[in-house]
Amino acid sequence: MKEHEGSGEASWDALWTNVNLATMNEDLENYGVIEHGAIAVAGSNIAWIGKTSELPKPSVLSAKKVYDCEGKWLTPGLIDCHTHLVFGGNRAQEFEQRLNGISYEAIAKAGGGIRSTVTATRKATTEELTGYAERRLRSLQREGVTMVEIKSGYGLDVDTELTMLRAARALEQRHPIDIKTTFLGAHTIPEDYESRRGDYVNQVCDHMLPAAVNENLVDAVDVFCESIGFTPAETAKIFSTAHKLGLPVKVHADQLSDTGGAKLAAQYNALSADHIEYASEDSVKAMAEQGTVAVLLPGAFYFLRETQLPPIEQLREHKVPMAIATDANPGSSPTLSLLLMMNMACTLFRLAPVEALAGVTRNAAKALGVAQERGTLELGKRADFALWDIEDIAELSYWIGANYCVGVVKDGVLVAV
Repeated sequence: MKEHEGSGEASWDALWTNVNLATMNEDLENYGVIEHGAIAVAGSNIAWIGKTSELPKPSVLSAKKVYDCEGKWLTPGLIDCHTHLVFGGNRAQEFEQRLNGISYEAIAKAGGGIRSTVTATRKATTEELTGYAERRLRSLQREGVTMVEIKSGYGLDVDTELTMLRAARALEQRHPIDIKTTFLGAHTIPEDYESRRGDYVNQVCDHMLPAAVNENLVDAVDVFCESIGFTPAETAKIFSTAHKLGLPVKVHADQLSDTGGAKLAAQYNALSADHIEYASEDSVKAMAEQGTVAVLLPGAFYFLRETQLPPIEQLREHKVPMAIATDANPGSSPTLSLLLMMNMACTLFRLAPVEALAGVTRNAAKALGVAQERGTLELGKRADFALWDIEDIAELSYWIGANYCVGVVKDGVLVAV
């Protein structure tokens, strides 16, 4: 990419020319492609987009900085709409133990599983958690990711849940990336509440969540509604509390069994229902009616060696938007590559490459409630995009272990990758 200075009195701050644009806006079967295109930025928003040949004259004098992209591809900035990036420790030893034949139940009884992550997270300071998460975040940023959702849920008490959310907020102050925080205090029942589940649900509703809201630390509320997590009735109580506090909801649902969690989430106008391998057609229809996004998590499917595929054909039939995310976490999806998840969504779930790219752009934005501002290349939207040194846009889903991102623009400014 070649850069040169334009006019000092220009109406645009930057102009990218000689670039193939995958706008993901219209004509999705063709990625919304504009070949030999150009895109201009004023402030932090897109000010002009179209074919280079259609630029107003003299275009070079209309921008302070001009970039010749030499025929590369430009997409919206990628969005990872489901992660657990903030946590202490890791569970690599448990991974090795499972490969050696030790059951997950035996590991959990010995103090492993999610409780080991809770223990490590409770011991860490905000600064330590932020530092751990920064290393993971950089991997995503290098792949053209400009927005990440980060969940709490490894604290399971007021102080640690708040510490996790503070760490997530701190990342946005240190890096050119947008962070959406999701409160997941209802991730699992902590050990000291096993015999009094109702008390823990009350703790989430009456203390944890209000405390997070009071510090402006939370953008949405999630619940693990599953046979080994929270019941539909418990989930509904937490969702009701979230709505009273003015927060949107989302759900981990139907990953291991059909609990009706996705349908319940749709009834609460949820932004998304995530995992949903066992979701029924009734749940899919409810999601379609309410505009709830299906977030597919192929990393967890792969890592846990699952065999039950999400209901992809039903999601297509009922026109439920499908997003794709890493689910980056220490227990079931230790991945830091959204590009790999695009490939897995194609190979494991049989998505088309255009569906995969939509899943990490326009549909991921919808899953986070930011589709009015992000997720497509359109006039007036936020100028977040990624530049790729590829010949065909389908290569983003094709390559395994390769990263051809050569530039990231955040809020109209070119940042290092």
